[in-house]
Amino acid sequence: MTLAFRDIRHKLGRFMLTCLGLSLLLGVVLSMIGIYRGIVDDALSLARAPGADLWVVESGTRGPFAEASKMPGDTREMVARIPGIAAAGSMTYQTVETSHRGQGMRLQVVGFEPGRMGGPAAIVEGRAIAIRHGEAVIDRRAGLTVGERLRLGREEVTIVGLTANHVSTGGDPVVFLGLRDAQKIQFLPKPSAYRRDQARGAPPPATDTVNTVVARLEPDTAPEEIARQIGRWKHLGAITQLRQETILVQSVVEKARRQLGLFTAILMVVSAVVISLIIYTMTMDKTREIATLKLIGAPDRTIVGLILQQALAMGMIGFVMGWGLISLVADTFPRRVLLMTEDAALLGVVVALVCIVASGLGVRLALRIDPATALGG
Repeated sequence: MTLAFRDIRHKLGRFMLTCLGLSLLLGVVLSMIGIYRGIVDDALSLARAPGADLWVVESGTRGPFAEASKMPGDTREMVARIPGIAAAGSMTYQTVETSHRGQGMRLQVVGFEPGRMGGPAAIVEGRAIAIRHGEAVIDRRAGLTVGERLRLGREEVTIVGLTANHVSTGGDPVVFLGLRDAQKIQFLPKPSAYRRDQARGAPPPATDTVNTVVARLEPDTAPEEIARQIGRWKHLGAITQLRQETILVQSVVEKARRQLGLFTAILMVVSAVVISLIIYTMTMDKTREIATLKLIGAPDRTIVGLILQQALAMGMIGFVMGWGLISLVADTFPRRVLLMTEDAALLGVVVALVCIVASGLGVRLALRIDPATALGG
């Protein structure tokens, strides 16, 4: 190790620049893993916010996150009367485009009944919605503050509270509204379309519609059994919380997972190639020094150790620098980058293995150097 350290110190500037370049590459790998973790965590946070054990949806659908689901507004009363259900709440989900301060904004609107299930899991600033009309709680990623007014469709609401890490699967900030406000935005047509429908004798639009009913069960009640009971009604279906999370991960973020996984694998292969070329070049620069070591009788394990230790040092320094760099800039990414210690530890082990394998090219070159090269002019 002393021999490898002395060689690094002899060309410290070039070695650190090499580590910096490698850290950028490994930082991108870490960011890919963190973005995937963030996508999954954001998706699950939206599904876990109501604290539900069961999701009641339209028959034949897989819930409000995977596909459209519409049910009459009185479905909650029907569900709440089922033995074994402790609490229930009606909810709507929709994506809206609006503008605020002259800039476009895309939001995930969640409607719920204040005082019942379905509201945000936690409020970090301000308070919860206290009245049924005109108030909203929004995620702080939207950039709004408590007390600001926000127009959604024909409704204007006041922001009374802020949440953290409540975003949709697409990364849009979530805004929680009272159910009636959310239903008007989703199901009430625009004034021009409403007047046209009324002029041709169309029935008034049905705004008392919900996308799902969430339910919390009594202790020791099996969610699968309640789901089977609801499924017998034919026009409704029920999904357990575990199944809802599985649907989110497998159907909603599956493509993102595969794409990020492919990029991560490609970057790891590129990292291995880069490390191999760097070690090979460093070995070529030390041809005379290695030949001198052989000439004075240094065993092969000393030379192999020199190259292997330098490769590991370069990989670990680059990894630590990349981790620190991504940790500093993670909050500036458009999507949340969730850096988990276990992911970083696993990547560190992978980087060490890659360095060991990548040093093979330099070791092969070093072992083929002729000791007589040290005597050349």
